Amino acid sequence: MSPAITTLGETVWDLPPLILHPFNERVAPSTLLESSKAALMLSGLIPAEGADPDDLHRRLLSGRYAEMRMLFFLGKDVFRWIDQCVEWAQRAPEFASLEIRRQSFAGLLTRDPPEPVREKLVRWGVADYVSIFSRAIGMNAMFVAPPAFETLNEDFLKNYHRYPDYLYRCYMESEPYESLPPANFQFLLYASGEYSRMLESQWSSDSAV
Repeated sequence: MSPAITTLGETVWDLPPLILHPFNERVAPSTLLESSKAALMLSGLIPAEGADPDDLHRRLLSGRYAEMRMLFFLGKDVFRWIDQCVEWAQRAPEFASLEIRRQSFAGLLTRDPPEPVREKLVRWGVADYVSIFSRAIGMNAMFVAPPAFETLNEDFLKNYHRYPDYLYRCYMESEPYESLPPANFQFLLYASGEYSRMLESQWSSDSAV
């Protein structure tokens, strides 16, 4: 990785917005909660309350698989945004001589996103956004579709989060790139429904003029 660019001065560029879509997984919120509870019971950190170990094991793996799929689909949104940013940068003459690649924007998102983005993520209850985004990127660097449950080793599912952590590092080290200084690049974060409503409001305002 190249050092952060130091030739951009005080210019601030607006990147495309990062739009996150809801997960169409039909996974009940209780699935993830039950998985976490099962993990604690199996490790002896909370009483098992007479629960069947096989059932606890099943609940644990089911929840971990649901988590993995959600990370994958989050990564699809992130990579869509990254590709938009790369296309934008390729049209800007200021960056023609710089090695601005996908990893440049992946690093910007995971290492130092704009303050409004961080604040919004925290409001959404996403405190550890660094791990979530980096793992989502790692999953999409490896898979073009979520692997089927029956194709995955149980040990992998139990500790799946370790693998996208390493995949993210491999992805970021796969080719040289410029590290973007956060002071020079801004972008906004929207849920897809929120963004659609904002566009509809703008279109209505424009029609009324």
